[in-house]
Amino acid sequence: MGPGDPRRGMVLVIVLWTITLLAALAMAASTTFRGFAGIVAVDRDRIRADGLLTAGLETAAELLVTSADTTVDDVRTAVTLSAGSVQAHLRDEGGRIDIGKAPAEVLVSLLSFTGVRNAQDVAQRIIEWRDPDAASRPSAAAGPAQGGAKSAMPEAVAAPFTDVGLLARIPGMTTERVAALMPLTTVFGSATVNPMTASAEVLAALPGMDRERVAAILEMRRSFPTDPGRLAGLLGPAQKYLVIKRQRAVSVDLTAKLADGFGAAAHAVIIRLPDDSEPYRILAWTTQPSS
Repeated sequence: MGPGDPRRGMVLVIVLWTITLLAALAMAASTTFRGFAGIVAVDRDRIRADGLLTAGLETAAELLVTSADTTVDDVRTAVTLSAGSVQAHLRDEGGRIDIGKAPAEVLVSLLSFTGVRNAQDVAQRIIEWRDPDAASRPSAAAGPAQGGAKSAMPEAVAAPFTDVGLLARIPGMTTERVAALMPLTTVFGSATVNPMTASAEVLAALPGMDRERVAAILEMRRSFPTDPGRLAGLLGPAQKYLVIKRQRAVSVDLTAKLADGFGAAAHAVIIRLPDDSEPYRILAWTTQPSS
């Protein structure tokens, strides 16, 4: 091809376009590989964080199993490994009000304590949720049924409570009301509350309790933590709702942090059963968004 041959210019254009295309492909490949490397790094951090959360849960379970007759409540522990650290906060579920088992009058008192104005009606709906046949029986929460009136709860949704969050489906309950009940309630307890681990708010939410009685119970617990028998004379009218019992279910709040700053959290509920083949069992496990 001579200097004036038009094919020479065409070849040059083709070469330039080829170079541009190769450069674009190289840039795209570089961006893809960087993105892939970032994804791999995040996945690696998540795996390490999961390992830390598991280590924290095992440590919490060991505290529960080896506690013997000592009550584990409001206990914090931490584990540090080469990948990072994890903190665990243990609380006794027996020290909360079980919305699936508490008597009607306890539910009414609890709802009133948290500011629910129509506490009796809402308590009756809770009872009907966990027991569909309750609508046809006289209720301590809402009084005897009048003229065979239908329940306010649709029969199709009546079911046992597996999570406190299900309260949001009860007519008359709002997101704010459920949030206020969360720290005081559980679905892993019993019909009674353990006065040795119940918080001041839980005690105050029970029928027959007043500020002075709650303060006296808390002071007795601080002064004589290993002598629960001293509480008997302080419980008053609420005595039938408060029973000192062997600890079984414990909630564990876990917070893990890697050395590179990646964080993860989880909430678990574990239980120790008598004569069980396993040292503990997991009743609930909820992970929270990573940071």
